[in-house]
Amino acid sequence: MPNPIINPAILLSPVETGYVAYDPIGDKLHQLNPGAALLAELCDGTRSVDDLRALAGPFMPEGSVDAIDRWIDDAMTAGLLTWGGSVSAAHREFSADELFDFASRLKSCGKVQTAFLCLQKTVELKPDHTEAWYKLGDVAQSVGRRAEARIAYEKYLELEPGGDAELEQILVALRGEAPPERAPDRCIQQIYRDFAWHYDSQMREDLQYQGPERLLDVLMPVIGERRDLSILDIGCGSGLAGVALRPLARHLIGVDLSPEMLELARKRNIYDKLEVAEITEWLENTKDSFDVIACCDCLIYFGDLGRIVSAAGKRLKKDGGFVFSMERGDVHPFKLTDTGRYAHHPDHVREAAASAGLSVAELREAFLRMEYGVEVMGLYAALTK
Repeated sequence: MPNPIINPAILLSPVETGYVAYDPIGDKLHQLNPGAALLAELCDGTRSVDDLRALAGPFMPEGSVDAIDRWIDDAMTAGLLTWGGSVSAAHREFSADELFDFASRLKSCGKVQTAFLCLQKTVELKPDHTEAWYKLGDVAQSVGRRAEARIAYEKYLELEPGGDAELEQILVALRGEAPPERAPDRCIQQIYRDFAWHYDSQMREDLQYQGPERLLDVLMPVIGERRDLSILDIGCGSGLAGVALRPLARHLIGVDLSPEMLELARKRNIYDKLEVAEITEWLENTKDSFDVIACCDCLIYFGDLGRIVSAAGKRLKKDGGFVFSMERGDVHPFKLTDTGRYAHHPDHVREAAASAGLSVAELREAFLRMEYGVEVMGLYAALTK
């Protein structure tokens, strides 16, 4: 009698609770508990049913082998197992390119766990598939598999001679290395060169981004009834915050490191002036002063806030306000997250303000955006001179 063996078409991956098994043909995902995971490992085609009973029986409840027989029958019916030498054409093994295509379609449908399994098999079959390593890292992050994400990204960078500044920043976090004080310019420029063409729709529709509205909430108590203000929007991006600030402004300037994002801002026709520059250096070099300096979701690329808060404070007019948003973190003073962005502890905001001689007028926690289906909380601050 032939021996039971895992169907070659089935993709297996260990998880905390056992295994997950994906059947690409039937598009079915099976959860295997620890007992089933043990049996799946033993079904390598070299063992008979009697061998399985003898090996796994002691680990079953009360040493029962009935559960083993039932699992084998059920696994045969579900297509997880087949009898050695009897694999049907319908359950043939897939090529690396076919699995990569499966993964792309699955990810686009939100089935990231099954896309992860397909990509794992893809790189096993084709270790030099550069794009598959990159996508494996991406989906591994989204399903919380940090170690696999790190390995995949490192392999991608080995195969990609041009490098990738964003992944280098992410790998600092995944490796647990000491983070830089801020993300490198080339990292930020790369992110938004690739992101610009669908930035507004992804942020507003997919991620439900609420930064500009919540930033306005902390600004209004600072300016009261004042209008006709000189406003500087640093890290202005495509101008989402500028749209909210324009009704308050007599003069509105936008500064950003990404030329592609500034092109989007220019099309809104709401800024009196737009400049491509690194925002800290721009603040330190300008001679202008402002009633309001706004920085919406830009400080996620800064760790230590001391230098930029100090530079902004020096450019505020009397009774001026520096308002900004960032991701809220629980690690003091800040932490580089696995996304390559920084999350800040509220106490670090207070410390940076005190060091710059500014007062904390508002500091509140509120929804910022979604990330992998989970709410990301933001810190919204207003510092006054």
